[in-house]
Amino acid sequence: MADRGTRPGTCWCVLDRLDDAADPHDTIAMHSGYPDVELLPAREVRSAFTRVARRADIFHRPPTAGLPDLRRWFVDELDADGWRDTDAVIASGGQAALAATFRALAAPGDPIVMESPTYWGAIAAARQAGLVIVPVPRTEGAPAAVDLDEAFATSGARLAYVQPTFANPTGDVWTAAQRNEVLAVVRAHRAFVIEDDWAHDFAMESRPRPLVCSDTDGHVVYIRSLTKSLSLTVRVAALLARGPARTRIENALTVSDLYVAPVLQAVALDVVSRPAWRTHLLRLRRTLEARRDALVGALASGAPMVEVERVPRGGLNLWAALPAHGADGSPTDAELVAARTLARGLSISPGGEWFPTEPTGPYIRLNFAAASPDRYAEAVEILAGAL
Repeated sequence: MADRGTRPGTCWCVLDRLDDAADPHDTIAMHSGYPDVELLPAREVRSAFTRVARRADIFHRPPTAGLPDLRRWFVDELDADGWRDTDAVIASGGQAALAATFRALAAPGDPIVMESPTYWGAIAAARQAGLVIVPVPRTEGAPAAVDLDEAFATSGARLAYVQPTFANPTGDVWTAAQRNEVLAVVRAHRAFVIEDDWAHDFAMESRPRPLVCSDTDGHVVYIRSLTKSLSLTVRVAALLARGPARTRIENALTVSDLYVAPVLQAVALDVVSRPAWRTHLLRLRRTLEARRDALVGALASGAPMVEVERVPRGGLNLWAALPAHGADGSPTDAELVAARTLARGLSISPGGEWFPTEPTGPYIRLNFAAASPDRYAEAVEILAGAL
């Protein structure tokens, strides 16, 4: 197991938690970034593979940017004027799209602005690309315009990474005013902002329009993946950008992946183009809402010392604050708590993984979509005991 005494943000989950098979079979898996496979449309995906396999054209090499019809579907899903299928590039999942964008739009040693906390995979990809992360704290769920402006001005950054909708790990959603303010700052600094719309399909209530829908000048690079909502084995995502930025990103993806397997692209398109896809999304959102409420209730009754500051309106996770100090007065160590719960049969993500700098307190992230609700009470009991 990796050394968990590394500096904050080194993401021991990359090494230890990415492979669920590394955990004992009966472990309650709340560390995962994915929903339970039982929540996904496995039957529809199997049928799509059968249909696609009969097509002769599926055995030909596709365009490097992806199948045109699939690119058009992603563009149409935005329901925004000015976007064309030629603005989209298909990637093998959101992580590949992120990594390629970082490589394409910045050079090693360049600064990149990020919300803090934020997605550990983006932190890891930025560091792997040799970028210097400039963290900006969330204020009322989003980076304050004045803080963002200062980060760009003092660092000279021309690139930012954000999650305006159901941010991972906090679940925060930017308001319309915050979106306009952030976009104005980005325009003023002639920068690019990478919008990671990872939870597009996991809205439990209304879903705000993506930031990219308000971008008329090509400042926003938009990423949306289907992996978590369609199938963990069909890693397909789209990246939308305009002008030279789009060309540079496509070139970066071509160098690393050449192209996404046409079978996977065709299967994804087959599934999302049928009425059953909408039915699946409605059922998924109702299930996620029920699971979220059940875990919030279990924590309130069984571990009241664990505080869920904001109940998310979408996504897969709860972001929870642990008590600052233990019964003996010593500071709470979220990594130690995670190690204790793992030894007792519960796998969780310690909050330090999600901060590109020093954590602001002891936090944990709990995935309510990965574990069965009938084990929530047991999970909370383990967590309370570890504290």
